[in-house]
Amino acid sequence: MSLKDQITEDMKTAMRAKDSARLLTIRGLLAACKQREVDERITLDDAAVIAIVDKLVKQRKDSITQFTAGNRPDLVEKEAAELQVLEGYLPQRLGADEVAAEVAKVVTELTAELGRAPAAADMGKVMGAVKTRLAGKADMGVVSAAVKRALNP
Repeated sequence: MSLKDQITEDMKTAMRAKDSARLLTIRGLLAACKQREVDERITLDDAAVIAIVDKLVKQRKDSITQFTAGNRPDLVEKEAAELQVLEGYLPQRLGADEVAAEVAKVVTELTAELGRAPAAADMGKVMGAVKTRLAGKADMGVVSAAVKRALNP
């Protein structure tokens, strides 16, 4: 069963259980998936659905930060509940050590490709390579920090 099918089944379950908060979040996720399919005229695979979920998770985290700064605990609570539902669709995230190991592999490969050790100016190249490998598997904030540490010893 694909991730999109699982999300659809979860929506049906939430409807039957009359769980309106969960239902609203799942419907928003499915709407985002459908919008991308219509815009790009494609059928989403699991990796693309995970990318959408990752984007929505980042939006919720940003909203929580803003609502906390604005002293709106009611909205913080709502966004946190949505965040919890969305994070249930993400695969297990890699830890900081695993991310650092993957970044080290990429830096080694780029050293061979460039004929020199990558410098801070090569951060875009390193991030691009790491992002394709770890998309949906790691928080990109953690990845960025690991790349900065690797390039600025």
